[in-house]
Amino acid sequence: MTTLKLRKIAIDTYKENVAYLHRDCPLYHTEGFQALNKIEIWDGDGRAPVIAVLNIVDDENIVAPDELGLCERTFRQFGVTEGESVSINHATPPASILAVHSKIAGNSLSADEYLNICKDIVANRYSKIEIAAFLVGTAESGLEREEILYLTQAMVATGETLDWEESLVVDKHCIGGIPGNRTTMIVTPIIAAHGMLMPKTSSRAITSPAGTADTMEVLANVDLPLDKLHSILRHQRAFIAWGGTAKLAPADDFFISVSRPLSLDSSSQMIASILSKKVAAGSTHLLIDIPIGPSAKVKSQSHALKLRKMFEYVGDRMGLEIDVVITDGKQPVGKGIGPVLEVRDVMQILQNDPEAPRDLREKSLQLAGRILEFDPDVRGGEGYKLACNILESGRALDKMQSIIKAQGENTEPALLGKLKHTVTALESGTVEAIDNLQMAKIARLAGSPMDKGAGVDLHKKIGDQVSQGDPLYTIYAEINADFNFAKDSSDKNNGYRIESSNQTSSQT
Repeated sequence: MTTLKLRKIAIDTYKENVAYLHRDCPLYHTEGFQALNKIEIWDGDGRAPVIAVLNIVDDENIVAPDELGLCERTFRQFGVTEGESVSINHATPPASILAVHSKIAGNSLSADEYLNICKDIVANRYSKIEIAAFLVGTAESGLEREEILYLTQAMVATGETLDWEESLVVDKHCIGGIPGNRTTMIVTPIIAAHGMLMPKTSSRAITSPAGTADTMEVLANVDLPLDKLHSILRHQRAFIAWGGTAKLAPADDFFISVSRPLSLDSSSQMIASILSKKVAAGSTHLLIDIPIGPSAKVKSQSHALKLRKMFEYVGDRMGLEIDVVITDGKQPVGKGIGPVLEVRDVMQILQNDPEAPRDLREKSLQLAGRILEFDPDVRGGEGYKLACNILESGRALDKMQSIIKAQGENTEPALLGKLKHTVTALESGTVEAIDNLQMAKIARLAGSPMDKGAGVDLHKKIGDQVSQGDPLYTIYAEINADFNFAKDSSDKNNGYRIESSNQTSSQT
């Protein structure tokens, strides 16, 4: 059998195993390998093969005819050293692909079929094209509520699960789409100060200007090993960390890597994604925040109610007690959009600063109150008052400072971007609407969240009176190119609609 020498190729292929073969390699012709074929890669120790999508190259500087190149991800997964000899074969198509074809045809799938699909995906037997076929099939054909349950169960079963060894483990999740809205960093210390267990594994931004992990990272280390998180939890009753270190519902990471570029936004997939991660993270009680508004993910009350019923159905059968809250998503929550600006808002609220954004403070207290009522010792309707007491007494701030210290305080916090531009009102009137999507876009263009100090600082909210020339918001950026992109976008559409005394202006 012809063998090839391994070569590591410094390419980030994001959640996809990719191998590189030179066109002049004898195996390319004798074995009929083609670009985008899947291959099995075997070492000499008899271990299970690694499966990868094949790319064909013509440049010997990338890979020589007697070599097989592996992207960074595949090389780490294979666990061998560069230069070792390997052999390759055509990969057998995953058996579960027949179920994908059935779903595309509009049929319902069984629990076993979803489990087999998730097993094959996590084992890298699916290419991104095949994962896309599965996601499109589920989005177009739709999922019955039992199918959402089966998919959720399969996503949990094919990853690791955490056990915090307590009967009451709380969490919260917002379905997203609202810039700012950094309630988690206020709710978590309130809950922990009360003594309830809240291990908060949070995400980094994918398409938003900041995720909770991006914002918390301004204050503390969020990339922590599991044993460290256990230690913090024992002493502090909570942490706010990035959830990427634990392999929780890993199939979901594959799904996200494909659905985001395709702009697929399936409600069924979203429910399975959220609940599988929470169950795998060891949660027993979960608060779901569904904001509704014209530029939010959910635009109507009827859609929100439908989602609530589905969350409750699947959660109940997964042993998860769920409380769904429908909130106002007509505009960004808080003033800051971007990590440094959001940290400012959070700390102002925890410090009971009179300048703190009232909407973010009130929403955080409402959510914290609902979570506190998971505690059987807290009477229904008393949670909000208790949350206010914990915040106003300074106990929430003390707890947040303790969590920051336990996770490893960032002694050199990021600063606001040095470049700034203030967008002003084109005419006088009342702010009638703020476009969440456009404000998020401007903040992303400014460099958030990669540049922690980039983003948008809002000066006016819906209902505020403005005069021509009044500042609506300020854009902050660190890099000239990002600054110009954000400024140009705000010039074309500043995201505000102002109702003047004479006419309605879109302010674009």
